[in-house]
Amino acid sequence: MTFTSPLTLTAMSLERYVAICMPLRHSEISYVRRAFNCIIIIHAVSSVEPITMTVIYIASVPHHIYTSNALCQVEVFIIHTWQQHLRVVMTNVYFLVMFSAILFSYGKIMQAANRATSSNGKSAARGLKTVILHGLQLLPSLIQLWCPFVEQAFLNVDVYMYMEVRYFNYIVFMLSPRCLCPLVYGLRDEKFFMALKQYAFCGVKKVSPTKT
Repeated sequence: MTFTSPLTLTAMSLERYVAICMPLRHSEISYVRRAFNCIIIIHAVSSVEPITMTVIYIASVPHHIYTSNALCQVEVFIIHTWQQHLRVVMTNVYFLVMFSAILFSYGKIMQAANRATSSNGKSAARGLKTVILHGLQLLPSLIQLWCPFVEQAFLNVDVYMYMEVRYFNYIVFMLSPRCLCPLVYGLRDEKFFMALKQYAFCGVKKVSPTKT
């Protein structure tokens, strides 16, 4: 899950780049079968790091270690110094590739939106808001890649402090970005927004959809 969400958001950013900057080719590049293949590739790429760490762990530890008590964390699988270095390198590669793709795609999108301002100001404004929304969602998703290293530093100091930091990282950098996109896109749907508004007023205030 650590790598799947940022990779998915990176693929979404590239899809938006194609849709806005190459609209004539969007229909031939983005279609259902290609989206299905993209999902498979995302899950395969995101599985490389955990599978690698698991295989190294299984090949290195004795069998009696499986019956011992241990703290539930990924650092349990890190038993060699070079293994930790390998994990850092793999995380940095993921981070740099996704960050570069996001900067490229959204830079091009913002340029296209700015060029469209003179002819269609409202459409460009909506495009820029969408870009900002994705950027706010992508930033914590990328920061979460560094959370395990921060948590490990606190674990070496105090286990209770480690638990507090881990809980904070989970809420801010893992849970919040995954809730932001469905919530915002749901609020942009008129029927969902009206239903949510009615529940917010506990059914006391009658809410009717705006007629267009």
